[in-house]
Amino acid sequence: MNAVGSAGELLVADHDGIRTVTLNRPHRKNAMTWAMWRDLADVLRDTGLDRSVRALVLTGAGGAFCSGADISVPDARHPMDKMRIFSDLALQLHELPTPAVAKVTGVAVGAGWNLALGCDLVVATPEATFAQIFARRGLSLDLGGSWLLPKLIGLQQAKRLALLAETIDAARAEALGLVTWIVAADEIDGFTDDLAARLAAGPPVALAQTKALLNEGADATLREALAGESRAQGVNFATADAPEAYAAFAEKRAPGFTGAWALPRAGNGDAPGGAKAVGSRKNDQ
Repeated sequence: MNAVGSAGELLVADHDGIRTVTLNRPHRKNAMTWAMWRDLADVLRDTGLDRSVRALVLTGAGGAFCSGADISVPDARHPMDKMRIFSDLALQLHELPTPAVAKVTGVAVGAGWNLALGCDLVVATPEATFAQIFARRGLSLDLGGSWLLPKLIGLQQAKRLALLAETIDAARAEALGLVTWIVAADEIDGFTDDLAARLAAGPPVALAQTKALLNEGADATLREALAGESRAQGVNFATADAPEAYAAFAEKRAPGFTGAWALPRAGNGDAPGGAKAVGSRKNDQ
């Protein structure tokens, strides 16, 4: 496990294609310093570029997920500079091609809750609690909460959570559609490990495109969504994964997905598909 940042407040561990990122300030219920937000954005950026990482698990140490930004730590930076850090992180998480799972134990509050909601799937223990606490701090929503909440639960319920800053339990969060699974505390590690392994075993290019299509589909017309699906399937059929899936089905075995590009590469005078590459060498002209 690698510690990110000078204080080791972000832990990153890679195993079998799964990257686990642990917020590591348990004495503050993993409240995030500004350095941690910036470091996490960098880790997410690196994750999206690392083809060996097939699934991401985001969690917290010491029985809490994240209690939001640590407002007890003085910081002289301009508020708009801080918000740029938040915006960068929210976009990195939303646009991450790698499927992301939030494993929530204990509190997920404010930006900490929106960090979990920015993941694709959320697994929580029955003891987990959630709050859009911003109004109690004289603040409005951030880290993408104003976009995420209405899309996930509708405008009226989003306003209830944001304007009243109510604390809700895991059962209520699941009923609203803000938690995907509730799993007992002594089972959540094994459940999340199995879930991440299933995601990591999937076709990486196809899953990345499906995630993007679903994210974009929330704001697209049907015509735009169908056009996006057509483009994505064209890319999928250019990888080794689609033929591998068909072969595995015929041979009654589990497929081995890699996301490898299956079309021949242009070079040595050959273009993809075996056509002659015009002008690729001087004597071709």
